[in-house]
Amino acid sequence: MAEKKNILTYEGLKQLEEELQELKVNKRKQVAEKIKEAREQGDLSENAEYDAAKDEQRDIEARIEEIDKILKNAEVVVEEDVDVNKINIGCKVIIKDLEFGDELEYKIVGSTEANSLKGKISNESPVGKALIGSKKGATISVETQAGEIKYKILEIQKSN
Repeated sequence: MAEKKNILTYEGLKQLEEELQELKVNKRKQVAEKIKEAREQGDLSENAEYDAAKDEQRDIEARIEEIDKILKNAEVVVEEDVDVNKINIGCKVIIKDLEFGDELEYKIVGSTEANSLKGKISNESPVGKALIGSKKGATISVETQAGEIKYKILEIQKSN
């Protein structure tokens, strides 16, 4: 079975590449130094600093492996080429909650980049799925645990 493509915006790709570089160049060096210092303290069986440094090293290596896997299967969305006639990954959308009247602004991104606190929702999320392919002026319905929510699409923009 082919691995799932990781859809990324150019910004998301750059962030992952920078994080990978930081982990490989700086963090590895820092944790190696911590391990070396902890080893110099003697008995490793009761050395909390050594255990903490080894745990940190394990976490760093796991994150490096995770990022490598994401980048290996990355498909980058060219945001300049995004069609603003219908919603797709790389678009910024302004929608209105028809029940409460709130206007919400989201950038549609792949699941790897999703961060609701920064206004980035995944194309795989319930709202993201409902928005994909919709046009300005359309009303969409999203099934949530709290019931059905209706949104009106006010605007579709290029995200940059």
